[in-house]
Amino acid sequence: MHYQTESKPQGWCAVAVFDDRPDLLIYLGRSSTQVRAGFASAFFELLDDEERENVRGIRLERWHGAADAGRWMQQSMLTLPTAKLAQSA
Repeated sequence: MHYQTESKPQGWCAVAVFDDRPDLLIYLGRSSTQVRAGFASAFFELLDDEERENVRGIRLERWHGAADAGRWMQQSMLTLPTAKLAQSA
């Protein structure tokens, strides 16, 4: 039996943590560098003003374990983006 898997799995993500609703995946990438570079623009594209006001933090997580039997582990907290930061990205 042959199982097809990704050659380069998406092993890092940015997750918005809200005070009034469940967490939300906002960016998925292959490296922490890629996620750090892209999460700010995704933050402004995916969330409206009201949603952004309720974000209490953004977790940087990495996948730990096999592709089909692992879990997301928090690595650090990312700085909440500002409009100025998003425009420069």
